[in-house]
Amino acid sequence: MHEMTVGKSAQVAAIVALALLSAATTLALPLIGGAFVAELQKGDGALTSTALLMVAAGLVAALTGTFSGYLLSKLGIGLVTKLRIRTLRHSLGLRLKDARREGTGDLAARLTSDAAQVRGLTEVGPMQLPMAALQVFGTLIIMGFLDWVLLLVTIGSFLVAIVGVGFVIAAIRKKFTALQTGIGELSDTFVATLEALPVVKALRAENQVARRFQERAEELGRLEIGAARLEAMVVPVMTLAQQVALVSVIMGGGVRYVAGDLSLPNLVSFLLLLLQLAAPLVMAIQAVGSLQAGLVAKQRFEAIFSLPYEQVDDPAEDDTALTAAEAGPTAVALVGVNFAYEEEQPVLRDVSITVPSSGLTAIVGKSGAGKTTVLGLIERFMETDSGKILVFGRELPDWPLSALRGRIAYVDQSFTLLRDTVRNNLLLGLDAAVPDTVLLDALEQVGLREEITSMPQGLDTALGAESDLSGGQRQRLALARVLLSDARLVLLDEPSSQLDSVNEGRLREIVDRLAEDRAVLVVAHRLSTVQHARHVVVLDRGRVLTQGTHDHLMSDSEQYAELVRGQMLRPAVSAEV
Repeated sequence: MHEMTVGKSAQVAAIVALALLSAATTLALPLIGGAFVAELQKGDGALTSTALLMVAAGLVAALTGTFSGYLLSKLGIGLVTKLRIRTLRHSLGLRLKDARREGTGDLAARLTSDAAQVRGLTEVGPMQLPMAALQVFGTLIIMGFLDWVLLLVTIGSFLVAIVGVGFVIAAIRKKFTALQTGIGELSDTFVATLEALPVVKALRAENQVARRFQERAEELGRLEIGAARLEAMVVPVMTLAQQVALVSVIMGGGVRYVAGDLSLPNLVSFLLLLLQLAAPLVMAIQAVGSLQAGLVAKQRFEAIFSLPYEQVDDPAEDDTALTAAEAGPTAVALVGVNFAYEEEQPVLRDVSITVPSSGLTAIVGKSGAGKTTVLGLIERFMETDSGKILVFGRELPDWPLSALRGRIAYVDQSFTLLRDTVRNNLLLGLDAAVPDTVLLDALEQVGLREEITSMPQGLDTALGAESDLSGGQRQRLALARVLLSDARLVLLDEPSSQLDSVNEGRLREIVDRLAEDRAVLVVAHRLSTVQHARHVVVLDRGRVLTQGTHDHLMSDSEQYAELVRGQMLRPAVSAEV
């Protein structure tokens, strides 16, 4: 996180200077108090000037401390803002398997609770803790000059308390580690549950799910109470040590004063320093506690930043060579591809598929056959275990990631849209400005223009709030986004799964139009889609069972015919239904 402080040297220098001035004037106050007592003993006319000096020192200490604290908070907020931005960017660039393993809620917790802890770290670590330590050591040094015997009495009174507090701080760190991990896991589970809220409501499972969350929340509450109990011990222990030291110093100092070994001004200064010592000690100990929590949060951020980041913003190669490759006869070729999400559980086994540079190619098969995995591998969401994949004649590792995905239009089986406006969803991935007429034309082609224009803000209506689309409408909006793309390869994952017969007919026309001069690879569940395909690939348990045209497979492949007869490849739902 050091790079986030670059360019802040002047601000840091101002904070340090103000903090040092505040500490210096704070240390000077007890000495001025002693001088005030000395002037009282002499009875001369310097009383007024010494009193004014005490007031001035107090004001300087208060003002410099205030401005130093403000500038430090401002710096901390700026650093945390940069940290959040970096976390957002890095999270979006994570490989899919890493992002899913971390969990959306846990990643979101980095931006909330963890960021708040890191802010405390930025304020406490570089400034408050060193200044508190400086004030403590400065106070002890001045005490030593005033009377080394009373200094030993003071150190002895505080030493036992400090050792005990050290064990408390170690226990606090363990509590904070468990607490922040638990908050991340709870957030992740809660986000996933909200995404499944319709199912929860349909099954009347609100109370059942709420009870589970209540148990986890209560467990976190117990951890927080344990941490609070430990934190609550710090101040009383230090206060008790101060009281013991104060009584000891008054008794010992009184004896030494009577014996003539200590002057009254020095005794008063020592007592004032002792009363002042507890505050920086408590601040230092509490700062160490905040430091522990901040370090735990820092480690959680570093764990994210250590994960591989997809370099989608690398400088693109000369586009001429890439465009020339697209002119070849083959858009995609999988050669002996093997892949598994987990070891010894293969999803694809020795898969070889060829997708021509134009026309419609369909992949069919039972659920779990590996159809969607094929599309994910082409997009490089995952890497193959063995074998190779070529896109427009070039192996995937040789493609700049940005250039590869810029040539692919992809619609996933969840027809995912961002929680943003209709316009921004349509323009996702497009760099150039697109006129409204072009956007509306794309919506017209998928039968959505009327629905969108009737919304409160039309193209600028935000989705996911009060105004949302049905499953079929969201699917058609995702297809409209494909129409706006000039990608030479189109990947469609079950594009007609939620369309009625009318809109399925529109989809078929769109796909046929796209397939005239582009490569279209579709995971199909509808018989009508397969019938229009130039080439059909049948997957079964991760292997290519057979491939060919629909008519050829119906006559030569019993397994394919069984898929059709068993309605694994369904006819379109009638408009009446």
